[in-house]
Amino acid sequence: MGRPGGPGECRPLPRPALAQAAVPASNAAPQPLTIPIGFIGLAEEPSSSLSFLDPVIRDGGLQGARVGVADNDTTGRFLKQNFTLVEAVAEEPGKLAEAAQGLLAQGIRIIVADLPAKELLALADMPAAKGALVINARARDDALRNQDCRPNLLHTVPSRRMLADALGQYLALKRWTRWFLVEGPGPGDKAYADAIRRTAKRLNARIVEDKPWTFDVGNARTDDGFTNERDVVQTFTNGADHDVLIVADEGDRFGDYLSHRTARPRPVAGTHELVPTAWSRVFEMWGGTQLQNRFQAAAGRAMTERDYAAWVAVRAVGEAASRVKSADPEELARFIQGPAFALAGFKGQSLSFRPWDGQLRQPILLANPRLLVSVSPQEGFLHQRTPLDSLGDDLGESGCKARGR
Repeated sequence: MGRPGGPGECRPLPRPALAQAAVPASNAAPQPLTIPIGFIGLAEEPSSSLSFLDPVIRDGGLQGARVGVADNDTTGRFLKQNFTLVEAVAEEPGKLAEAAQGLLAQGIRIIVADLPAKELLALADMPAAKGALVINARARDDALRNQDCRPNLLHTVPSRRMLADALGQYLALKRWTRWFLVEGPGPGDKAYADAIRRTAKRLNARIVEDKPWTFDVGNARTDDGFTNERDVVQTFTNGADHDVLIVADEGDRFGDYLSHRTARPRPVAGTHELVPTAWSRVFEMWGGTQLQNRFQAAAGRAMTERDYAAWVAVRAVGEAASRVKSADPEELARFIQGPAFALAGFKGQSLSFRPWDGQLRQPILLANPRLLVSVSPQEGFLHQRTPLDSLGDDLGESGCKARGR
């Protein structure tokens, strides 16, 4: 035998370096799943507000989608999931098809759409979008949930009928059942007023006056304004006695002038004063302050209803991804529309999509400019499935034929 370490010693051969480094594939760190979400919008000139207190918003909806992606990533980090927002904002309606084709050409099959109804339907009907899921975060048109519904279209923004029913339930609870309805000349005003008329029939309320607004009030920024406004509103509202004046002015052209100028001392509701909405900057319940603060820090302004609808749409994708553990858009879309889907949306209860029209079930806030007044559905408005289905079109009322029931 030789000396220890000498040439005659028998020692085990060292293990090859490659063998030491080899790790079974099953133990390798999984690569993060990347889940792209498209956002499509239309650049528009912001409408001028009647008050300097209201900010001019040029990125409605988009900021909500961005905050939604950031929130998805917060959870996604633990699940090895990474979310990206691919943005396409067309400068004019004629370029929307090109913007949409650009998203679809990248393989994006879940798209959040901040578009008016006509442009939304054009997107949903594109041949390349037949296998995609389009989530409407802007258009309130009830026709999109009825005769113009599409199998690839969901809605996170409430319909006008949902908003009208939410307001009507509160007025019925207060026993304010005599309504003075004022319909503005704007394109959405008639549709809003029609929703109010439908709700009145549903809840046995009476519309004792139904008038179109045809006046041009004074310009408060160039003259005293209030003299003309006072006289016009006083004369206009001097009709049948009523409990509440409901205004349909989606374009924000005249509604603010009605408050405190009516012939009788009556509250104002509808698109102004007491407003039914999916979200409001005054909302703080159920952890809503957390979302308000996150959005304010990211966008530098308060969250609007359009922002919230886009946020919910993006969060729906994140929730589905966390449950199915997949980036496959078909699996995600199937789960989002399925019975197991439930989303926490800072509304005190889980949100889900109605199978018959693709509308997101959600509580509706009733807020004035400074405070939350109530939340609908109101107590006592029951339903065989969920009280949330007492707002808007129920299964038996739906005119949507394109979706399974």
